[in-house]
Amino acid sequence: MSRAILIMLVAMSLIPMGDSAGKLLVARHGFHPFFLAWSRFALGALILVPFLTKGQFTPRLMLDWRVWLRGGLIVGGISSILTALQTEPLPNVFGAFFVGPILSFVLSAVLLREPVTKGQAAFLLLGFCGVLLVVKPGFGMTAGLGFAVLAGLFYGSFLTASRWLNSVAPARGLLMSQLLVGTIVLALPGLPHMPEFTPALTGLTLFSALASMAGNFLLVMAFGLAPASRLAPFVYFQLVAATVLGWAVFGDLPDVLAVAGLAVLVVSGFGSALIRRRQA
Repeated sequence: MSRAILIMLVAMSLIPMGDSAGKLLVARHGFHPFFLAWSRFALGALILVPFLTKGQFTPRLMLDWRVWLRGGLIVGGISSILTALQTEPLPNVFGAFFVGPILSFVLSAVLLREPVTKGQAAFLLLGFCGVLLVVKPGFGMTAGLGFAVLAGLFYGSFLTASRWLNSVAPARGLLMSQLLVGTIVLALPGLPHMPEFTPALTGLTLFSALASMAGNFLLVMAFGLAPASRLAPFVYFQLVAATVLGWAVFGDLPDVLAVAGLAVLVVSGFGSALIRRRQA
């Protein structure tokens, strides 16, 4: 196994771990999703500072309205997914959330004029069917799953915005900009809900932020070591990790339809990535 793939698998495990800690905090300890989201951005910014080298981030970047738009999209995504985790099992939330890459694919084709083949479109449709099996609109869809879908829509838009702005600043500079936007935007709605901390709750809050931050940081590292076409399928390892963590931490297992939907999503992701790799 190459170093890039190993880093990718670790990254895709850390992100659901961070959300597992987040679910414990919002579902069992009454943390407000906006405060927890704020803590992630604020702590993430502090953690990232030592890893920034000269020229990767300048305050002038924060004067660009597009940076605020991109940051606002990820703020909406994280706030929505933490709201969903208050009531929904972890694997179901991640399955619904994966409407995001599908939306990003469509937006990139329409807005950024990225080429699309019939094969990619077919796997895109297959992935959407997988999301429908998880969400079950009209047949058991809950408000929590609705927030998970909303998180995916925000995230898909964020991915497209990231491609749009990839030449504006280095990856770490863009990462810092979104962390600062989140810290600023969520301060007013989040800080009034600051809970009373115990050592255990402090540890969970730190772990939630660290795991999420480390996962995204390793994701950037992995894509710097290997082509995106090679690593893209491993993004779907998040679904496997989320299912295992949901069972191990919360005793949650998705129902038969949700399992089928998760499997369809994985097949769709690998199939689409295989087509992109052959075209490269």
